[in-house]
Amino acid sequence: MKREIKSIVKHFCIRGRLTEIRPLPRGHINDTHVLTTKKNKHTVRYILQRINHTVFKDPRSLMENVTRVTRHIRSRMQKIDPDRASRQLTVIDSDDDTCFHKDAEGNFWRAYNFIEDAVTYDTVDSVELAYEAARMFGWFQKMLIDLPGPALHETICDFHNTPKRFETFQQILKDDVFKRAKNAKSEIDFLFANAGICDVLPSLAAKGEIPVRITHNDAKINNVMLDESTNEGVCVIDLDTVMPGLSIYDFGDMVRTSATFADEDERDLSKVAISLPMFEALVRGYAEQAGDFLLPAEKERLVFAAKLITFEQLIRFLTDYLAGDVYYKVHREGHNLDRSRTQMRLLQSIIKQQDAMNEVIERVFQQVD
Repeated sequence: MKREIKSIVKHFCIRGRLTEIRPLPRGHINDTHVLTTKKNKHTVRYILQRINHTVFKDPRSLMENVTRVTRHIRSRMQKIDPDRASRQLTVIDSDDDTCFHKDAEGNFWRAYNFIEDAVTYDTVDSVELAYEAARMFGWFQKMLIDLPGPALHETICDFHNTPKRFETFQQILKDDVFKRAKNAKSEIDFLFANAGICDVLPSLAAKGEIPVRITHNDAKINNVMLDESTNEGVCVIDLDTVMPGLSIYDFGDMVRTSATFADEDERDLSKVAISLPMFEALVRGYAEQAGDFLLPAEKERLVFAAKLITFEQLIRFLTDYLAGDVYYKVHREGHNLDRSRTQMRLLQSIIKQQDAMNEVIERVFQQVD
């Protein structure tokens, strides 16, 4: 494997002599390695990744998106904060000026700078961390408001097309190839009872009442790099799903993943609930950066976005369970069903507390405005 990596590295414009190749287990989609080079006693590190072209079927368009986004953010930061600009994600040029390399086996590779003295977290265990993560995703959206040129490519088609995901669920349920529907009657009934959630935001976007912007589409804490000493946000990473979308989808995903202390597959459903203090921290962080560009129609539907994204994830987990666990990795019998039940309980908690959550939204955004 190292011999293969060495041959790949030669196609990128990295400085110095390659001295170490270390696999990085982070992430579930792309294969990642940390490269160490030395030149004149200086050590430099890089990230090398093989793009999963089974998930991302058009790596060229994906890399065009990533290159445009990273260059724009770095350019803006050079004017605002030059020191921080040097710690932004940067795509390393390849020897044919494409910013990626396609090997003889058809695999697509890319290289980035290594962000030194920065860390990521897999879970949000404090209001301070929730605030900073949300602030960084708001910052990320704000930095791309003025991205010039045509719309970004859609790297995964219909990624947040909840109505279409519900249609797929219904077809899988109808076929019930693995005869699992009998094990998920409550979850199935819940989906049908709340199916009206699916169409609300797509309909508003289609009518132009909510704008399509540039969104990250995987707004989890582990995609924010924080300074090792201060825990202040440095940059946002994992940009493969950056594409046109609704800003409030990112906020909804932050609530789904960061406003509860329960794991995504928690079996003890008594632990699954929205924490209002964590929710308020997310709102404060996001509002600090996004408050001056979000329209009233977007602010009014931030809590609804949390409902929608949680409902969408419930659909996805339950669909995969009924289909025989073909998309998400499972580590035990009924794992996707457990995940479905966690999402259902979380959505029920949002519905129960939505009035209080909307009051937080109104109060915080008034303070920001």
